[in-house]
Amino acid sequence: MLHLTECPRDAMQGWPTFIPTADKISYLNALLRVGFDTLDFGSFVSPKAIPQLADTTEVLAGLDVSQSKTQLLAIVANLRGAETAAQHPQIRFIGFPLSVSETFQQRNTNKSIVQALDDVARMQELCARTGQEQVVYLSMGFGNPYGDAWGPAVLGEFTQKLDVLGVGIVALSDTIGASTPATIAPAFRELTAAYPHIRFGAHLHTTPTTWREKIQAAYDAGCHHFDGALGGYGGCPMAADELTGNMPTERLLDFAAEVGAAPELNREALKEAMAWNQRIFAGH
Repeated sequence: MLHLTECPRDAMQGWPTFIPTADKISYLNALLRVGFDTLDFGSFVSPKAIPQLADTTEVLAGLDVSQSKTQLLAIVANLRGAETAAQHPQIRFIGFPLSVSETFQQRNTNKSIVQALDDVARMQELCARTGQEQVVYLSMGFGNPYGDAWGPAVLGEFTQKLDVLGVGIVALSDTIGASTPATIAPAFRELTAAYPHIRFGAHLHTTPTTWREKIQAAYDAGCHHFDGALGGYGGCPMAADELTGNMPTERLLDFAAEVGAAPELNREALKEAMAWNQRIFAGH
């Protein structure tokens, strides 16, 4: 079965007009009724960096998680953000973007990779105290425009460091949509074999014509955890001016049905969530 993380946070974070807090809450509550494994709902970062998500605490207060099997994930950019997220026990996962590109790490979090790894270590200790789990996204994992090193060997070096720290969930992330089957397959094949105790996920960005080959390559190489966003909206606002979109959740569901790995979802709730998705994004 495919395990899906729905990422409205990634769809919303770079949206040019502020999405009203009430609309965010309604949309996220609709998604919670669908039955995804995880909901990447918001981030605790500087409102100067991501003004669209300045209301994450208020949004969280409006979410009805009592009747949902879906677990919440919040993204942070530093230890301070993680400490804020840790104050909310309804958040199960704390996600941190660790770039294999030194240039992008500085651009994304204003820290070096060495400093970021120190944050990862401290956040891992924090999660051990609170009972939450850290998810580390290895961003720029399939290429970058800066000339920095990347590839399966680099991803392996970073994973080894994360393994030493006790990180149990790692998402290989295609921040700019540069991945191809030729780069996706070896990365997942080698890492899933070398670190069977780590849960690897795929956070892939794509164009409308390349989604299937990317999903297929990751799936065939042993990855069964995927991030998506309904409609394929969004991307990383720190990465580039022109963005490829997130992996559309609809396409992930199509693929899962084709290979007999469809998750059990509330289809009526999914229709309601899609209606909210179109109201928020397609109407602007």
